[in-house]
Amino acid sequence: MRISDDTIEKLLTGAGKATPEQIAELKKSTERTHRPMQYMAVQNKLISDLELTKLFADYAHIPFVQIDPRDIPSEVLNKIPERIAVQYRAVLFKIDEDGTMHLAMDDPDDVQAVDFIQKEIGENTKIYIATRDNILACIENYRGDVDKQLDEVIDIQREEDGSEQQVTEADISEDSPVAQTINLLLEYAIRSSASDIHIEPREGFVQIRYRIDGVLNEVNRLPRNVLGSLVSRIKILANLKIDERRVPQDGRFKIKVAGKQYALRVSTLPVADGEKVVMRILDESNEAVSLESLGYWGRSLEVLNEALTEPNGVILITGPTGSGKSTSLFSVLNILNTPDVNISTIEDPVEYKIPGVNQTQTNVKAGMTFASGLRALLRQDPNIIMVGEIRDSETADLGIQAALTGHLVFSTLHTNNAATALPRLLDMGIEPFLIASTVRAIVGQRLVRRLCMNCRESHPATPEEVEAIRTTFHLGDNGFGTIHQLEVLAEQQKVGENTPLSTTETGITTLWRASAKGCDECNHTGYKGRIGIYEAVSSSLAIQKLIISNATSAQIQAQAISEGMVTMQTDGLVKALRGQSTIEEVLRVTKD
Repeated sequence: MRISDDTIEKLLTGAGKATPEQIAELKKSTERTHRPMQYMAVQNKLISDLELTKLFADYAHIPFVQIDPRDIPSEVLNKIPERIAVQYRAVLFKIDEDGTMHLAMDDPDDVQAVDFIQKEIGENTKIYIATRDNILACIENYRGDVDKQLDEVIDIQREEDGSEQQVTEADISEDSPVAQTINLLLEYAIRSSASDIHIEPREGFVQIRYRIDGVLNEVNRLPRNVLGSLVSRIKILANLKIDERRVPQDGRFKIKVAGKQYALRVSTLPVADGEKVVMRILDESNEAVSLESLGYWGRSLEVLNEALTEPNGVILITGPTGSGKSTSLFSVLNILNTPDVNISTIEDPVEYKIPGVNQTQTNVKAGMTFASGLRALLRQDPNIIMVGEIRDSETADLGIQAALTGHLVFSTLHTNNAATALPRLLDMGIEPFLIASTVRAIVGQRLVRRLCMNCRESHPATPEEVEAIRTTFHLGDNGFGTIHQLEVLAEQQKVGENTPLSTTETGITTLWRASAKGCDECNHTGYKGRIGIYEAVSSSLAIQKLIISNATSAQIQAQAISEGMVTMQTDGLVKALRGQSTIEEVLRVTKD
């Protein structure tokens, strides 16, 4: 949908979405970037694409529709060929008994497209407007059952003796069965919201596993004889050496699925039964989400937001690999990313591309380490620096020095909780007084699976369950009162919207669990997506004194709790009581 700049101005002003000053700023951005005002309005978060589509629908007197792709019968969808649906971003989603056909389009003002489609299906058509993302999600229905297609392609490749084939050029060409297999594996992974694809050689087969919501699931087994051509085809896509099988290799390539661009980070590794390949899927069209959407609320949100207003200092995000640290940093940098600041990063690897940010990839072979990269960044006149990870004392020392010379420095540390980060810096040889004077905030985090909002189940808490929670979460005599106050605060901050309170001043009344059977929405797992649980230590005067006196992490943790810090485990408990996750999930990721 292309809306003229004049119309955008009318829509934003009429709906009270922008002040005259914001409109003027928007016009300047449009002239500066040569992008349409429509794009800049959404990019600057003045309005969402959905809200804008609804406003335009009212303005143009075209009915708006939001379609659930699962509700479209295949015989209705296929009345328009897939190539036409993709070309004109149009979907036929319903046919009435009287023959009226309901057509949703991204741009119903495209008269040529409407005429062409009506010649295909007939003129008894009612036209609606829908968001581009909604149309593309419906177009995905043309793909049918990926599992079935994959089985058909695999059957072609099966060899009766199960031996591995010699790889020829024909085996790895773009139209070969192996290329089709890879395309289907990638498509199925993206549609399943997988974060990683594991292709693992076993003695008699090739195991395909996807990591979905942090948990590995086997999705298929391929015949052993396709391993060579499968790995070679992936190496071609990622621009790696096909004939090098003795050492690990890393590469990257991009694909487009349903109008969205995805980057795949490829890693190969020689193992006993052949070569293993892992592909990390990165959604490049993903915009940074707000801190609240990631699961920040209450004290953690307050501490982090306060630290972001500081002109200098060090802000650390801690947690194990895969705990969402990069996503948190991505969101924070987007908040701070304005034309009047210079943000520079040194990362390994660059996972999220951020427009307007200078991002540098480490290259150890070329001598570009975190330390040497950071040293170079300091000569680039940055205001804000992000170091992907502090791994050694040299990087830690440079980060601290950068903070002392007026820079705001962000980085990550691999520690179990927020308080442990301070003794970890001491271990790296940083002087206690330097840590106390530069560290502004430390956030500890984990990811828990989010309950499917469509099929989650609640049940009354039994006395045994309540007692088990009291013991497991170390709730004292007034523990339930404190948890109840936190839940009330969480409700006020829209954590677990439309969920009734699960606690009272004296106990827990309701618990949530995943549905045993699940639903189509969550692929029958009971969970859909993940959410973060957090704890944040602020640099108060009392904590600075503890750091200078070489206090233990337990002493720092106790002081932070006395100042109002909510631990990760307690944060997880509140989110479980708000129906966002389960007690079992929280314990799975927070057990010491």
